[in-house]
Amino acid sequence: MGLIKASAQIVNEHGTMANLRKAWLAADDLGADAIFNNDHFFVTVGAKEGMNFEAWSVLAAMAEATERAQVGCLVTGNSYRNPNLLADMARTIDHVSDGRFIIGIGSGWKEEDYVEYGYEWGTPGSRLRDLDRDMPLIRDRLTKLDPPPVNGTIPILIGGAGEKVTLRIVAEHADIWHMNGDLETAKHKSSVLEEWTRKVGRDGSTIERSIGVNATTFANADEYVALGFTHFTVVSVGPDWDLGFFREVLAWRDERNRAGGQ
Repeated sequence: MGLIKASAQIVNEHGTMANLRKAWLAADDLGADAIFNNDHFFVTVGAKEGMNFEAWSVLAAMAEATERAQVGCLVTGNSYRNPNLLADMARTIDHVSDGRFIIGIGSGWKEEDYVEYGYEWGTPGSRLRDLDRDMPLIRDRLTKLDPPPVNGTIPILIGGAGEKVTLRIVAEHADIWHMNGDLETAKHKSSVLEEWTRKVGRDGSTIERSIGVNATTFANADEYVALGFTHFTVVSVGPDWDLGFFREVLAWRDERNRAGGQ
């Protein structure tokens, strides 16, 4: 098991770009392993209405502003961008960040985004079929771009925990798997992923396990680690993007990693 990681999801909602940028810089200075945003066209956290910025434009700005942390989206809605274009955008932002980019992706779920912006809403099944179709296209396009990604490739994070399709796609394509849920749910979903990795002929230990935590679930942080989860992400919301709880998670990360290195 590798080092414990702690990351901040600084959602691009309910605040100004100036304050959003301050939050990225603060998280970067604190030692975040990664800084994520989110990909929706309307706010999803807190009040039903408010300011919101487009995710991938923000990612380019985040990549330029920060210096240490990896950057990515938690997670990109696959339906919103052509997969070949998405790979090219990712490669470009990867160069802006000097190789710190993560492609975070999922099948999409928010109906308002689809309807208001003219995308086909479909069904959960059709959106998963689209993700299944597009993952090989994204991976293939990354091999054809000139210049290539800074480190030769870009890590892929897939978010979701559907047992019949999503976790099979994770087993086939993800470097990082992200989910949200309590301890028992995480234990069960992790075991299902292990079953899928065996079926597709992959070593499950090669997939980094990431979990979103809040003050309640973080009380079980050590138990999550025992299940194989090593990446912990905290959501921070505008307009001020308070990182107080994130500091607690960072302190725990550092203590765990020091203890593990002794």
